[in-house]
Amino acid sequence: MGTVSQFHQSLRPPAHRIESEEEAISTARDLAAAFRHQASERDINRILPFAELDALSVSGLTAIAVPPDHEGLDVSNALLAEIVAIIAEGDASIGEALESHFSALETLRTQAAEDLKASLFARALLGDRFAGAAFIDGAELTAEGPGYRLSGRTRQGPGILFADWIAAAATAPPSRPVTLYLAGAEEGVQVVDDWDGFGQRTNGSATAIVGTLHVNADAIAPAPSSGHSTAISLGLLLKAGVSLGIARAAWSDLMIAIGDRSTSVLPGIGERAIRIEMAAATLERAGRKLDIAQVNPVEAAMVDAHFSASAAAILAGETALDTANALFELAGETSAGIGLNLDRHWRNARIHALSLPREKLVHTAGEYMSKVGAA
Repeated sequence: MGTVSQFHQSLRPPAHRIESEEEAISTARDLAAAFRHQASERDINRILPFAELDALSVSGLTAIAVPPDHEGLDVSNALLAEIVAIIAEGDASIGEALESHFSALETLRTQAAEDLKASLFARALLGDRFAGAAFIDGAELTAEGPGYRLSGRTRQGPGILFADWIAAAATAPPSRPVTLYLAGAEEGVQVVDDWDGFGQRTNGSATAIVGTLHVNADAIAPAPSSGHSTAISLGLLLKAGVSLGIARAAWSDLMIAIGDRSTSVLPGIGERAIRIEMAAATLERAGRKLDIAQVNPVEAAMVDAHFSASAAAILAGETALDTANALFELAGETSAGIGLNLDRHWRNARIHALSLPREKLVHTAGEYMSKVGAA
């Protein structure tokens, strides 16, 4: 019936409760090290990481973005981005699923009614995973009793295959943007594994199809009204985190591939190391600005946070591609063997970059800087 009061049962054990930022970082590093072992094999054979996502949930790491008002940990956004980067360094596809999960929780925090937040944050604390989605044109949302009758399909979105809950953007009549919170395993919701991208091959991208489903009013929230909402900015920041993780993974494999020949390519190594450090610094700065915007969500603070998050996403994306290219430029034939599968870093960076509306962000940044300069 599309209501949050009808919780589906999970086969996972309840999640551990992480008590500090230090524990969150330590947990992320341990998980990333474990994920890294078979990341290449999963990419080659497209083995979906359901077990790895369950380990992520049980560890408590997926719950660290639950706000303190709902018994969660008060985590800074810079730390959240760093944790996504750590997981993405181990496996970029898992990092992208985590990016979608944390972004959906921020939309829930900022837009939903208190009862809906209480219900779904409680599920997140138990280890339930979320993913964002958007219904495409042609989807129908018709008023019906205390809610709506829904039919249609979403665009492909990362993490949907792994999600217990899908936060799906739609338009309620007459033209009211809303977010619907749908249980992924609910009767009437079909999740189709139709992703065939050459990179991020195991990120759980899928399409959700709804033939006909009644969605109760208590499972619906207004969509963000601002193009600079903290949910949008956090999505950009976490997207930067995934790119940073890809860059670090490519860097690690580069250092292994060049081995004893490192002295002959020191300028190239130094340049890439500096770019990765610069990208990490932009994430930290954007995270601090987003912290401010969340505490004081006035338009000026939200626009400033959006600008910094945009810069971080663009720079980190470029750094990931450049580092992946450098892996072949500096290591040469040592890195070219098919069995090594080192090209997955470039493929992951390239596919992940496609989801970033770069030109729109650059245009918006130009408008922002013009107003700041004229002030």
